[in-house]
Amino acid sequence: MNVFAAFQTRLEAVLLLLKEQGRLPASVEPSRAVIEPPRDPSHGDMAINAAMVFAKEAGMKPRDLAALIVAELEKDSSIVACEIAGPGFINIRLAPSVFDDALRALIADPQHFGRGAPRKGKVNVEYVSANPTGPMHVGHGRGAVFGDALASLLAFAGHDVTREYYINDAGAQVDVLARSVFLRYREALGEDIGAIPDGFYPGDYLKPVGVALVKHYATQLVDMPESEWLPRVRRYAIDAMMTMIREDLAKLRVEHSVFFSEASLREPLDAVKTTISALRAKGLVYDGRLPPPKGQVDAEWEDREQALFRSTEFGDDVDRPLVKSDGSYTYFASDIAYHASKYQRGFTTLIDVWGADHGGYVKRMAAAVNAVSDGKAVLDVKLCQLVKLMRNGEPVKMSKRSGDFVTLAEVVDEVGADAVRFMMLFRKNDAPLEFDLAKVIEQSKDNAVFYVQYAHARCFSIFRQAAQAFDGRRFTPSELLAADFDKLSDPDERRLIQFIAEYPRVIDAAAQAHEPHRLAFYLYDLASAFHALWNRGKDKGQAPLRFINQDDATLTVARLALVYSLMSVLASALAILGVSAPDEMR
Repeated sequence: MNVFAAFQTRLEAVLLLLKEQGRLPASVEPSRAVIEPPRDPSHGDMAINAAMVFAKEAGMKPRDLAALIVAELEKDSSIVACEIAGPGFINIRLAPSVFDDALRALIADPQHFGRGAPRKGKVNVEYVSANPTGPMHVGHGRGAVFGDALASLLAFAGHDVTREYYINDAGAQVDVLARSVFLRYREALGEDIGAIPDGFYPGDYLKPVGVALVKHYATQLVDMPESEWLPRVRRYAIDAMMTMIREDLAKLRVEHSVFFSEASLREPLDAVKTTISALRAKGLVYDGRLPPPKGQVDAEWEDREQALFRSTEFGDDVDRPLVKSDGSYTYFASDIAYHASKYQRGFTTLIDVWGADHGGYVKRMAAAVNAVSDGKAVLDVKLCQLVKLMRNGEPVKMSKRSGDFVTLAEVVDEVGADAVRFMMLFRKNDAPLEFDLAKVIEQSKDNAVFYVQYAHARCFSIFRQAAQAFDGRRFTPSELLAADFDKLSDPDERRLIQFIAEYPRVIDAAAQAHEPHRLAFYLYDLASAFHALWNRGKDKGQAPLRFINQDDATLTVARLALVYSLMSVLASALAILGVSAPDEMR
C-alpha cells in the first residue's frame, strides 16, 4: 500500500475535474504534479506543488489556483486539513487511519509491502566488468555493490532485470596478462626469471596460475613459438582470473546472471563489422578526417582518413573513430556492437556502472545506443567515484598479493560483507568515499550499518521480552493485525508510523532515479527514529515509552504491531541492499 501513490491518484483526479470544468486548460498534464513529505513535519503529512507547477499555464496566481484545488481535496474524508502556504504550496493533514491501514497492509503481507507491480520492458544492468587481469580492488567493489543493489531495487520495484558482466577478453591487456602468466610458468619450472619487466602484471596472484600451467602442459609450452603458446596461455589465464573474480564477488554477495565475452563479438561472426555496416547503411558511419583534439590527448586520434561514427548528430562533441590504422577495431567500435547486442536481446533500458575515470566516454556511448536502437533504447551511465581506503584516518598500504593495490577480498575478510556493502551505498555513487576499516566495525551511531542492524536486533529483543512477560505468548501476525491502533496516540509513535508508511514511496523514487543510496539513507533515518523512541526517558523532561506493559495487554499488542512493522521494513530494505538483518548483535 503506497499512501503517496494513492493520494497522487486523488490529486490527478481533482486536476482532471478542474480541466473538465474549464477551470484548467486542456494542456495541463496532471502527472507533473508531485506529492511528497514536507521538509518540516510540523507543516503536515504531505506537500503538493500543483499550484506552483500549473499557475502560469492556467494564467492564474498560484495561491488562487491552490484555493481551487483545496476546495476539491477537502471533500475527501481522509483529509482532515488543507492549508495553503507561502506562494502556493498545499500542505495536507491526513486522518490517522490512513497510516494505520498502511501498517495493517504491511503486517498482512510483509513480503510484498512496497513491492511494485510487474512493469513493461526489460532492464539490463551491467556492472563490475573489470578487466580479467587480476583480483578486484576496492574501487571495483563500489561499482559491484552499487550495481548489485540497483538491480535488486529495480527488481523489487517490478522491473524485469538482467545482471550482466562484460568480460574484456579481446584487447591488448589480455595479451599482457598471458605473457605475465607465461613468465610465472617458466618460474614454476625452476627458471630464474629475475625482475618482472615493466608493463607486466607483477602480483603474486599469478604464481598459482603458472604452477597450474605446469601441471596442465608440463614443459610443452617452452619450445613453442609465441604465436602458438600465447592463445593457449591467454585462454587459460582468463579462465583463472574470472574464477578469482567470481570468488571475490561471491564474498561480497554480488551476483550476475550473464557473463558476456567481448571475444564472442568477433567469433564465429564479426558482430562489430556487422554493426558498423548497419550504421553505415543508415548514413551514420562515413570516411573522413578528424581535427586534432584540443587540450586533452585522445589516444584513439589519428591524422588520416578513417571510418567515423557521426556521434555529433546525437549531442557528442566530435565524431568518433571505429577502425585503427592497423585494421583492428577501436574500443568504441566493440562497445557499440556490445550495446547493439543488448538491444537485440530485448533490452530497452540499459544501465552501465562505470568508474569515474570513464566520464568522458558517456556522451559517445549514449549516442551509439541511440543510433543502434533508432532511439528506442535509453542508456543511463552511473559513475562511481574513487574509494579512499583508510584505517583510523591513515591511508592503508598496498597489498603484496596484488602488486599495487589492496584487494577487495582482503577488505571483506577483515570487516565483513555487511559493512562493505552498506557503507559503499551510504554515499551517492558519484561522491568520493573514504572507507575507514576501523570505523566501519565500531558499535556506535556513527557506524551506519551497525546502527541499522542494531535497530532490527532490538525489535527482536522486544518480542523476546514480551514472550517472557506474558508467559510465552507468541504475539502472531494475525493477532497483531487485529491490534487497536487507536492506542498508538503518542506523537513520536505517530511519526514512526508515518515513516514506515513512506517505504513504498522511497522504493519507487529510488528505483526511478536509479539511486539505491536513497534506501540506505532512509534506513538510517528510520533506525534513528526508532532508537530515539527506545531511549526516550533517559533525557530529563521526557516521559519514557514502554513497548511492553503487563497491566495493559491491548496497548502492548498495538506497540508490538508497530515494532513488527518496523522490523519487517528494516529486513526488506536490508535484503535489497544485500545486507543481513541479525536477530541479535554480539
